[in-house]
Amino acid sequence: MAGKSDDDDAGDDDRDADADRDAALDAVLAAYDLKDERRTGWQLRGVDDPESVAAHSWGVAYLVLALGERFREELPGVDFDRALRLAVVHDVAEAETGDVAARADSTAEGVDREAKVAAEREAMADLAGPLPERVRDAWEAYEARDSPEAVLIKECDLLDTCLQALMYEQDDRYDPERGEPDAFREYDDLDEFFATTEPRLRTEAGRELFAEVRERYRAARDGA
Repeated sequence: MAGKSDDDDAGDDDRDADADRDAALDAVLAAYDLKDERRTGWQLRGVDDPESVAAHSWGVAYLVLALGERFREELPGVDFDRALRLAVVHDVAEAETGDVAARADSTAEGVDREAKVAAEREAMADLAGPLPERVRDAWEAYEARDSPEAVLIKECDLLDTCLQALMYEQDDRYDPERGEPDAFREYDDLDEFFATTEPRLRTEAGRELFAEVRERYRAARDGA
């Protein structure tokens, strides 16, 4: 029985390469669901045409570029290029799991943090499996929260939510009657988004920016 020829081996290699390219494109297309995945918190509050998770990720990345220098003193050695990679992928798992909103309202159903992380890690195995290791590595680095880049991205993640709440308040973009009737029982307007953010900030720079955004939000809310 004749053995495989060099041409046969080359053909196998070509088919493997084609399969790898197909798998990578499939993974990218799956992640593109983030463009249509709406942020749950805004939906609960009845925001008109709320932002997508992908739009939120862009906001986080833009904060790194625009205001990242304010964190440098507290996060020495922070690599802003690496931080941008973390910003791009930090919510990619939600393309499969969906967005789970953090809630401050004591009447809201709690989030099982361990179950959430486990589901997102499983999703990333699917979404990043055929892609370069840097994709999965960036997501894992963000989840670990033990690098200056990960801390910066989490601060910007929280601040982006507050900035978005400010924009929705200024533009009168929400109506609780359109949202879930039992949501936000203990909070008026978009106050709960600030209540969930404040205790989770880890840097003085983040807290200073938060205070400024909250002041503008309250002025818009109260018609000042």
